[in-house]
Amino acid sequence: MSKILILNGAQPYPFAPGGLNATLASRAKDRLEAQGHDVRLTTVAEGYDVEAEVENHRWADTVIMQFPVNWMGVPWSFKKYMDEVYTVGMDGRLCAGDGRTAEAPKSNYGMGGTLSGTRYMISATFNAPREAFDDPEEPFFEGLSMDDLLRPVHLNAKFFGMAPLPSFGAFDVMKNPEVSADLVRFDAHLDAIFAEADHVAA
Repeated sequence: MSKILILNGAQPYPFAPGGLNATLASRAKDRLEAQGHDVRLTTVAEGYDVEAEVENHRWADTVIMQFPVNWMGVPWSFKKYMDEVYTVGMDGRLCAGDGRTAEAPKSNYGMGGTLSGTRYMISATFNAPREAFDDPEEPFFEGLSMDDLLRPVHLNAKFFGMAPLPSFGAFDVMKNPEVSADLVRFDAHLDAIFAEADHVAA
């Protein structure tokens, strides 16, 4: 079975205390543990030990990044986590430099990651409705997908050598939430990913 690190990157605000992200993170932990996986959960806004988080990334087979999309990116506290943890991990534990060498100083930028056996999954919550994405007629995103919007998160993971799993999104959670349906979809998403992973491992 897999070793899974779940990062709850929600930043509580009075208008958005982070309840859905906490629910999704804890639900993933409980469901995956019930299936026999070894799971660690870090709630970023509650504090963390940088060295321990570097080692959590080295330990994990899979990293699940759970967060609300704030101003088109991750919340500030999750960005701070990345700045602190990932920078410390550049000592060779998460990456060996930025991939370039003295012999080829202009090539292979971003390809120095040492977590080549690790996968990651983005699970994000949005105020935007699902219909705002993947539609060239929508004037704001102009056809972008949620993964297009979150490209910097994907590139951060790629910098450390991690490989992507299909992303999960819960949409319109502020004005027209469908939490029960989202939870059903989330369970099915996790089951599909980890059933496939177990099949491949076998």
